Amino acid sequence: MLALAAGVALAATPAAAAPQSVEMAVPGPGAPLAGTLLLAEAGQAPAVLIVPGSGPTDRDGNSPLGVAAASYRLLAEALAAKGISSARIDKRGMFGSKAEGSDPSRATIDDYAADVGAWAKALKTRTGRDCIWVAGHSEGGLVALTAAGNPDICGAILLAAPGRKLDTIIREQIAANPANAPIAADANAALDKLAKGEKVDVSALHPALAQGLFNPVVQDFLIDVFKRDPATLIARVDKPVLIVLGLADLQVSRVDADLLKAAQPRAELRLIDGMSHTLKQVAGEGRAANMATYADSSLPIDPVLVDTIAQFLSSNPR
Repeated sequence: MLALAAGVALAATPAAAAPQSVEMAVPGPGAPLAGTLLLAEAGQAPAVLIVPGSGPTDRDGNSPLGVAAASYRLLAEALAAKGISSARIDKRGMFGSKAEGSDPSRATIDDYAADVGAWAKALKTRTGRDCIWVAGHSEGGLVALTAAGNPDICGAILLAAPGRKLDTIIREQIAANPANAPIAADANAALDKLAKGEKVDVSALHPALAQGLFNPVVQDFLIDVFKRDPATLIARVDKPVLIVLGLADLQVSRVDADLLKAAQPRAELRLIDGMSHTLKQVAGEGRAANMATYADSSLPIDPVLVDTIAQFLSSNPR
């Protein structure tokens, strides 16, 4: 160890400043769109917009349908610790972005992509960055790919995003759970109609289908989203793309990630052992252990995911 020169005083190393949490709103249809910006300490920190997945998923990654993982909040906090700013948002018509009398079921993927564009523009101004990265989780990956051509967007980060049309993936999910056997035939018939652009009469369907997956209020959205081919969308993107999938994901499979990569060979692909659809490590074997990651906000976000995103952004400075 080298000795210190006599008479030289050492200044204390200042503690890193905590990230700054800022509530934001941008113009939206009928009501402002609400979100939370977590500003990292670094003055030149890249900025990521986290786009939520399907259904009533809030800015933190929770849903009244039984998801309490807080995945987006935990991801934002972990990125801030790496010097990366992020914004997480409530979708139009939901939670903080809900207007009086608004109907979120009437939104389309194009609507959500337009909202992402509004967020990217506002975040550029707020953060001083030249462009904003868009990280779409699950169905949010379709939104990210649809919005990727916006000049305010640097590129896309796809987190557990589908690589096939969503009706195909839903069929696979239904078949994967033995408890669905009594309703599988009716579900597949309904999916056939919706994929053709036709509404489904739910009067004779099991309540789990009639009031849940194929509820008449969401059928217009399903018809719209089933038209979207992720492989076609990603092939059109001429910006950097990162594809990340956990190999313990129960909702999206390795097939999806491989199809996305095949459609856009320039994209980076990272597969993470043991990571579930909630972007957390599964402790144990079997479906029950995996489902436990959906309900426990105390489980941390997968650190390999955070490192992967940080390395991607570092390799693609904007």
